[in-house]
Amino acid sequence: MLERFLFDGPHDAKVTILLAHGAGAPMDSPAMTASAAALAAQGFRVARFEFGYMATRRTSGERKPPPRAETLIPEYRMAVAELGANGPLIIGGKSMGGRVASMVADELHSAGKVAGLVCLGYPFHPPGKPAQLRTRHLAGLVTPALICQGTRDQFGTREDVVGYALSENIQILWLEDGDHDLKPRKSISGFSAADHIRTMAEAVKAWASQLQG
Repeated sequence: MLERFLFDGPHDAKVTILLAHGAGAPMDSPAMTASAAALAAQGFRVARFEFGYMATRRTSGERKPPPRAETLIPEYRMAVAELGANGPLIIGGKSMGGRVASMVADELHSAGKVAGLVCLGYPFHPPGKPAQLRTRHLAGLVTPALICQGTRDQFGTREDVVGYALSENIQILWLEDGDHDLKPRKSISGFSAADHIRTMAEAVKAWASQLQG
């Protein structure tokens, strides 16, 4: 059984990043592990956690559909409280994990508990259903945010997202030919998955250096 949090990076890091997993893969998935390692290499203390339904899968073996993202907000709040980070805290996650973090970000930011939001592959809409947008709360987001998105992400391509009404507090890092895991087709893009993960981490470091609190 895994611990409540998986940690990467120096214990005395100035900034901590709390990451939740996506809807279908756990906190120790290859994509989450690679992202956490890259962020740790940039000097962040990275903590990963799992929502209850995913933790249950480990013991039951059943793969029930994930709950609605909105119902996971209390669990994200609890993770922030349990983590008890010293110094600035950035919250976020992979896909659905980032979406849940984005729903609670302004509440925690206004309370002085978080400094920013990082989303790795934001699920702007379900694959193949571009009309079912998950962006309403992003239009008025107050929390400084960085979304790292592959240009061919089936949950929101660059062509899709350019027309969305998003808060001016949201910055987007576009990774050429990246999919939902930020992974490009090397033969087409000339980049590797490792290249994009490293670029993501470097961008998060540069962005985080501008945050207050």
